[in-house]
Amino acid sequence: MLATIKNISVTYDGVGKTFSSGDFISGRITLELGKDCKIDCLSIKAKGKSEVRWTEHHNKTTVTYHSKDKMFSIEQFIIREQKGQGKASSTASRVLYGTFIYEVTLCLQAMPSSFKGAWGKILYTLEAKLSRSMRISSKARAEFPFVSKADLGSIPELMIPQHGTKDKKMKLFTSGKVGMDIHIERMGYYLGEDLKVVASIENSSSREIKPKYTLYQKDSFFARGKRRVSTKDILKELGEPIPPSGKLKVTKVLKIPQHIVPSIFTCSNIKCEYRLKVCVSVSLSLCLSEATGNMFWAYNIL
Repeated sequence: MLATIKNISVTYDGVGKTFSSGDFISGRITLELGKDCKIDCLSIKAKGKSEVRWTEHHNKTTVTYHSKDKMFSIEQFIIREQKGQGKASSTASRVLYGTFIYEVTLCLQAMPSSFKGAWGKILYTLEAKLSRSMRISSKARAEFPFVSKADLGSIPELMIPQHGTKDKKMKLFTSGKVGMDIHIERMGYYLGEDLKVVASIENSSSREIKPKYTLYQKDSFFARGKRRVSTKDILKELGEPIPPSGKLKVTKVLKIPQHIVPSIFTCSNIKCEYRLKVCVSVSLSLCLSEATGNMFWAYNIL
């Protein structure tokens, strides 16, 4: 038996392009009908949502933590049921069999960037929906990438210079003290920008030490009043060694990668941030644990 709705699909112009706030996305619905039919409604919707899910096991009990949030929703109607004056009076549109293409253009607003992490995601989609009386609605979806626009000037706190100090008394196979005084120009940076780290390091220990710089991503997921955190190193670089009983002021320039997801702070259940960690490790033939041989200072950046 020939199906009435043979196919419905949705596509958009610029596949492979990354969209941002203020951009227009042009969507296209392709509808193939096997026979004439009455359509109550045909619409296309651009929408975004965030979703978090993880499970925890407590003895024999499994607990699922789940949360969802709607980021935005914009809908345009191509065919819409005509309502009459009475409550029961309405008219569906009769569409002849064949293939039809409907095009619409939607403007995207400011939203968090697309994101996929260990326990959550932020997705943006175009969805076509066809509704008929006494029938299950037919739907088609197409996901599109979105990246938020950065404007550091609009948040004064991101332009404040960052500074921190830390001292640690060394023990186990060495003696003395190591101190760090770290400066960066500001808290906020653009993707692809240079991050200049100025470190004054005093090595009063009896061993050579070497600074290590790590930029890492910290993702937080929230559901039912609980939080889960995952971290991932983005880049690691070593600095020049500092001899025993030495004091040096060193500058290290790190190139922030272009491909990482911008920080996310405006989503209710997902947070994505980046931190700079500066460590100094004692140079020994034996492997020292972080607790005995290393120290670090971390900044929020991006």
